[in-house]
Amino acid sequence: MTVTYSWGIGMKALAATFLLTSLALTGCAVTVPGGPPTATIAPSPPSGAKIYAGLDPAGIEQIKTSRTAIFDMKFGALTKESVGLEDGTNQAPDVLMSDGVMELKIEAPTGLIRAETDRLRLNGMNSGPEFREITYFLKTESLKDFIALIRDGVDRYGIPSESAEDWIESVSSRPEDKSDFALAPGTSTGLRVQYDLRYDGSKDVQVIIVHVHPV
Repeated sequence: MTVTYSWGIGMKALAATFLLTSLALTGCAVTVPGGPPTATIAPSPPSGAKIYAGLDPAGIEQIKTSRTAIFDMKFGALTKESVGLEDGTNQAPDVLMSDGVMELKIEAPTGLIRAETDRLRLNGMNSGPEFREITYFLKTESLKDFIALIRDGVDRYGIPSESAEDWIESVSSRPEDKSDFALAPGTSTGLRVQYDLRYDGSKDVQVIIVHVHPV
């Protein structure tokens, strides 16, 4: 008896098997006749991925929970849309930490502005798409630490050292006095960083209000 094999049918079946195996290995969706398609599962974001801050209610809650706020000003401005607000928004809600501080990072065109602060405020005051400034607060409990913060701003952000040292010399000679003074802004990061000094020798806590503007 002679047995005849159907090579055409056998080769088609073998090719189909190879195709299904290849698709399964590459993670592509495969549709099986008579059954539902198998969908490809999108990969999860990598652990520790950078998350920029939002200033809608959910975003503010995330800042308070994570104690971290990162803003993207690498192109010299911060858009309202990028923080989850509409273009016509004049004023974003303040972010106030009731317990401790948050780590603030502002990615600038040529560097990074970084601080630990308990209060953050964004000012729009226009109906356009961008904020005019980011404001945050630095606090310290001694003149020595206050002076260290000022000199750190000189080194980090290019605040002119001459006006800073003139103020330091003046207040160091009369530490019990009160002085409100705005230093000239530094622009070494590609943004304007201005230190507004609020010193009062009769108080336990001294404050620097930092304003960050587009150049």
